[in-house]
Amino acid sequence: MRRAGIFAALVTILTAACHSGTEPRITAANPLADSADQVMFGISTMITNQGVLRAQLKADTAYFFDGNSRIEVRNERTLFYTNTGQQSAVLTSREGTYRVQIGQMVARHDVLVTTTDGKRLTTQELNYNQQTNQVSSDSAFVLTEPDRQVRGIGFVSDPELTNFTVRRVMTGSGTFTLPGSSP
Repeated sequence: MRRAGIFAALVTILTAACHSGTEPRITAANPLADSADQVMFGISTMITNQGVLRAQLKADTAYFFDGNSRIEVRNERTLFYTNTGQQSAVLTSREGTYRVQIGQMVARHDVLVTTTDGKRLTTQELNYNQQTNQVSSDSAFVLTEPDRQVRGIGFVSDPELTNFTVRRVMTGSGTFTLPGSSP
């Protein structure tokens, strides 16, 4: 009987010892990586229109889908260029989508565009159309220039933020030229 008691105690101790360790941490799987056709790190691709360099898209991570016609990127950095090949602006965002066949890019989450002449645009979502070479958004934005600031909802512009049309102005400060008036 005494052996049976010692054996039972030993089994109990061994069982407890087997379960007292730390369990492996379970992390959420990345659904993009699980379903992507291809995953690349440290990518860079040129965006052109009829042979003219419009932008260079760079990202930490890219997930390719739909026969490589849709690219989901993380930690995006896009450089915009003028017709003469000079860099004119830089866009950064936490994520984005580039649709290769239709030439459209959408930047999302903490989007920031800074131009070489000191303009700064912030928004949560920005669209870039490769064929028209325009950026636009239906989201709230803040455009800060050296002598003025505009807060609004929705805009259309060139990537240099020079020909900037606001859909709805919320507030503004600084000097503005109104349509139909001279500067």
